[in-house]
Amino acid sequence: MDWDKLRIFHAVADKGSLTHAGDVLHLSQSAVSRQIRALEESLSVTLFHRHARGLILTEQGELLFDATQAMAKRLEATAARIRDSEDEVFGELRVTTTTGFGTLWLAPRLANLYKKYPSLKIDLMLEERVLDLPMREADVAIRMKEPSQADLIRKRLMNIRMRLYASPEYLAEQGTPATMEDFTQHRLIAQHAGVPQVAAGASLVQELMAHDIPSTLTVNNYFGVLQGVLNHLGIGVLPHYITADFPHLVRVLPETESAEVPVFLAYPEELRHSKRVAAFREFVTEEIFAYRKRQQMDGLGE
Repeated sequence: MDWDKLRIFHAVADKGSLTHAGDVLHLSQSAVSRQIRALEESLSVTLFHRHARGLILTEQGELLFDATQAMAKRLEATAARIRDSEDEVFGELRVTTTTGFGTLWLAPRLANLYKKYPSLKIDLMLEERVLDLPMREADVAIRMKEPSQADLIRKRLMNIRMRLYASPEYLAEQGTPATMEDFTQHRLIAQHAGVPQVAAGASLVQELMAHDIPSTLTVNNYFGVLQGVLNHLGIGVLPHYITADFPHLVRVLPETESAEVPVFLAYPEELRHSKRVAAFREFVTEEIFAYRKRQQMDGLGE
């Protein structure tokens, strides 16, 4: 198959329109249309259904698009490796992690990475969905469980637990609960057990909700939970690493916590020699070391 025709087909399938594909490829609509017709003739198949609203891939078109997507991602990864300089770290690095870890722990520390590598471009993708690293949906992931894919390099960073925290102002006004039964006088702030999150966090919330707490505030991420706690709305279920940046928060019911959650750094085997990935891995490792050292000095442990 003609590589140039495949490139044009991929753009059309991706955009769903001859005109939009032409804009991306800097070709006229008629030139794009001729190339698609020539490709269909060479394969003796129809790749697109033509509709007034645009183009829809046929079954054969879907098969070819899957192949060109994989090719494009492989070429992108290869280009990233080629662009990596021997002496300088620059260019884009796509990092994915959960909304909670990304907003509460990672993002506040990125200034240290930019100070060292000012030409680096970080695309931070925060979502609970696990992006496919081998298919190049992201370059690096920080995940709350060990990756299952065999073709990933992974490094265990630390372990976290979800615990109960409140502001000193809230406790001064409402009192500090000594037992779970005392929660009848307090408001619980947490992620709803049904939203995507680590299983240990969901289990803790389910356990707490079983005590028939009269007033609750549920938010779909830990950043929202933290804002509720900081604004004295109640007692929140939060990952314990927040104490590094919010040391004034008070831990409530110290015997209540989730099971341990491992945190892993992962990236594809093909990016083993990427300067950008190496810089990010070194940055995260140094930040984890500094975090652990502070925890030990404060006597908080993991």
